[in-house]
Amino acid sequence: MANRNFLGPSGVVLGKGEFWALTLAGFSLFFGTWALVAWAGWLPANLLPSPLAVWDTLVRLWQQPFAGHVYADHLLASIQRFLMGWALAVGIGIPLGLLMGWYRILDEIVTPLFDSIRFVAPLAWVPLAALWFGTGIGGPLLIIFVGSFAPCVISAYRGARLVEPRLVEAAQTMGASGRQVMQHVLVPGAMPSIISGLRVSAGLGWQSLVGSELIVVGAGLGYLMVQGQGNLATNIVIAGMIGIGIVGFAIDVVLRGIEAWFKRRWGQA
Repeated sequence: MANRNFLGPSGVVLGKGEFWALTLAGFSLFFGTWALVAWAGWLPANLLPSPLAVWDTLVRLWQQPFAGHVYADHLLASIQRFLMGWALAVGIGIPLGLLMGWYRILDEIVTPLFDSIRFVAPLAWVPLAALWFGTGIGGPLLIIFVGSFAPCVISAYRGARLVEPRLVEAAQTMGASGRQVMQHVLVPGAMPSIISGLRVSAGLGWQSLVGSELIVVGAGLGYLMVQGQGNLATNIVIAGMIGIGIVGFAIDVVLRGIEAWFKRRWGQA
């Protein structure tokens, strides 16, 4: 496999070693500054615990239940909710976007309503979700779905619109049906855009997770943070934030790898 290069400032290409060295330097600067501020006592320990105190809390949460569950259970509950809500958004949003890009009349019917709804922030749906679903699983799924849905539709729509008309015309000339054109021309042509949109969709859906878990649930990282706030335990709140950040980063890395694979396959990288 060829060595990967990374684009730095002003177009300077960084080697893989240089890239990871700078990444490590960034993390070191962040955690070093955090430790310095905590050690100097510029903020009270109950407002800004040290990195070591948060680490000790993480280790303890893995072993001892808090808010009814150990850390792993909260983590798995959040991941399960996210995957369900995101899968629902992908399963509905991608086909809808492709159809809107293919059928102009559907585009004209759906776009005004879609443009009106997509600007409503996911957190604005929390009260309505609570009224509709109460403490059930439906509320969190709705919030995650709303956060993930729009990028799925937009990426599939743009991908479909970017497919060259001559390819569609050639397939139709050869007797391809509408379903065959969709399957063999439209979907492959739109796939790079769809994959890029999935990264954005997953990021927004995962960010919506905390808001979804403000609805009464029994487990989850957002629930853990809310309970930590109620107990004035800043270290627990930060421990929950760390879990959200790590899992979100892992999701993006996986989707970034899939995106790179598709680009190589389509000769775009």
